[in-house]
Amino acid sequence: MRTYNKAAGTLGLALFLASCSYTSGDTGTGLYASDQKIAAAELTDRQNDPVGRVILVRSEDALSLKLELGGLEPGVKAFHLHTTADCSAPDFTSAGGHLNPDGNTHGSLSEGGKHLGDLPNITVGEDGTVDETFALSGTAADVLAAIFDADGTAVMIHQGPDDYVSDPAGAAGPRIACGELVLNSD
Repeated sequence: MRTYNKAAGTLGLALFLASCSYTSGDTGTGLYASDQKIAAAELTDRQNDPVGRVILVRSEDALSLKLELGGLEPGVKAFHLHTTADCSAPDFTSAGGHLNPDGNTHGSLSEGGKHLGDLPNITVGEDGTVDETFALSGTAADVLAAIFDADGTAVMIHQGPDDYVSDPAGAAGPRIACGELVLNSD
């Protein structure tokens, strides 16, 4: 588990974001030059084998997560942000529950939903890969403050799909891959 210093992390994040400049055009990586890589998570499965990465990208005041995954079982899987940047437990329970700074119920289909950590399901292709990008709800400043709080945030993939309503986790089954979001140091 990484230890986070909230004051230093917030100051570092503020300085990094202030230095970002925006241009346009494809960079050849699937991201545009106007897209600033803020952070990334290297995901591993329960056997500690790598399954890819998730990149947190900022474009103007919007944030998105770009998934580049492989080696997963085909099918629909839940994809979430979890409250703690800690994937050390064999079943990934050390990452806590869904990231939920506003205290909402779970799921985009529930009356009191959704958590910040509730994201759309992903579809793993027959070749075991995922290459998708998802927008995060909220302003960049608010979302970044929630993600990079004192204990950070993990990205998580579950064995099954999220039903978008069952509280607290969408009946998505066991956690099968986890990664800790780490601020970009470039």
